[in-house]
Amino acid sequence: MIIGVPKEIKNHEYRVGMVPASVRELTSRGHDVLVQTQAGIGIGCTDQDYIDAGAKILPSAEAVFAEAEMIVKVKEPQAVERAMLRPEQILFTYLHLAPDAPQTEDLVNSGAVCIAYETVTDGRGGLPLLAPMSEVAGRMSIQAGAQALEKSNQGRGMLLGGVPGVEPAKVVVIGGGMVGRNAALMAVGLGADVTILDRNVNVLRDLNNQFENRAKVVYSTAEALEKHVLEADLVIGGVLIPGAAAPKLVTREHIAQMKPGAAIVDVAIDQGGCVETSKPTTHQDPVYIVDDVVHYCVANMPGAVPRTSTFALNNATLPYIIALAEKGYAKALLDDAHLMNGLNVIGGKITCLEVAEALGYQYHDPRELVKA
Repeated sequence: MIIGVPKEIKNHEYRVGMVPASVRELTSRGHDVLVQTQAGIGIGCTDQDYIDAGAKILPSAEAVFAEAEMIVKVKEPQAVERAMLRPEQILFTYLHLAPDAPQTEDLVNSGAVCIAYETVTDGRGGLPLLAPMSEVAGRMSIQAGAQALEKSNQGRGMLLGGVPGVEPAKVVVIGGGMVGRNAALMAVGLGADVTILDRNVNVLRDLNNQFENRAKVVYSTAEALEKHVLEADLVIGGVLIPGAAAPKLVTREHIAQMKPGAAIVDVAIDQGGCVETSKPTTHQDPVYIVDDVVHYCVANMPGAVPRTSTFALNNATLPYIIALAEKGYAKALLDDAHLMNGLNVIGGKITCLEVAEALGYQYHDPRELVKA
């Protein structure tokens, strides 16, 4: 198979779909890998590194898209990239379609086979291709929140861990999944007063065992969420419903009643955000203020640490890339029900129920379409 790796063009996105080591795995199996020039420069990998791994360097994204049978990326294709897709071409990347009607429409019209990292599952009920970036984003959320609390960013002017004789900041983490767990880990390590809210009793039990008395775990009712959000100095939004738009758990009314200078980091912004006042921001201009509350809503948080993020992501995606290249998309999908769950669009039809429901499309059974 001919696999293409274009340079990412989203604002301040420095990750790359494949590192040289991953390229070598594919070329050693007889596949051709086409890499856009300078695609890996953001993680310290040169064109020569890719050439040494067996890749062919092409001068533009247009050239990569024109020749490749499968495109491997990190972030969702931007409008100019979507226009280059063609029927039957495989697109393997993060998509986050539920809150993104224009992208969904373009992918439907392209006729491409669009497989989303974030809806691929595993035998334990996890999301193995989302997990590494959730780990990074969760840990980064505390760094971002600490900066948002600084007075120069119109925050409360608080140090997360406080100092002897001065109480620490109260950090409230909404969602006890991969993002929330990693956010809590960092916040506890810095000495903050941490509370984690979740609706899954088994998750709460597991978190309680992990953190013991270093973090409080609370069952998330509307009353409990309101109480802790209004008391918080920093709120981390880490709620995820796979494939679907994130529920708006923190409302405008909550924001209006929060402490002046409190901060929110909405890690769920890729799926539309779990805060009603959230809107996507960039690393170039990451924060804005609503009712004296600092909002940090960068939609590609792990892009700020691209080397760590890219290598972590490649460790997870490589086996699936190999399967798609070796078997072709139809056999790879039919052989692996978990990879099949990643299929969101094929032949102009939506195969992810959550996306179809969010955007008003007819849902189609992915197995039936792939078999056809």
